[in-house]
Amino acid sequence: MTVFDEEYLGVANLDPDLLMALREAATDAADDGIEFFVNSGWRSSEYQDQLLREAIKKYGSEEEAAQWVATPETSPHVSGDAVDLGPSGATAWLSKHGGAYGLCQIYNNEPWHYELRPQATDAGCPPMYADPTHDPRMQR
Repeated sequence: MTVFDEEYLGVANLDPDLLMALREAATDAADDGIEFFVNSGWRSSEYQDQLLREAIKKYGSEEEAAQWVATPETSPHVSGDAVDLGPSGATAWLSKHGGAYGLCQIYNNEPWHYELRPQATDAGCPPMYADPTHDPRMQR
């Protein structure tokens, strides 16, 4: 799905300001032959919990899983404030141009994960966290 596919809850339930910034960036990226695909946008608490349980099983512990998957209580996907994009051409385009739209990569280990940071349009994107375990918002 793209950032224009409102029939999908993962797109329709994104924060309106985030969605607007994504659509503006996607429209401009299209001029460079780049298309944004939403791999994951808004998620229900239930789905986020399922992802966390699967990550714990895959990585062997809650601590290891936390490097990749947040709890339903802390995930910006559940609140509609984060989007995972692809393909790599789209994320490469955003890493270069995203700050102009307020779209910032948040984690070094997740080049696909973007959130809206409106101040980035003037000041640039803030430094990235190594992974979600270094993000104060993820502390339980």
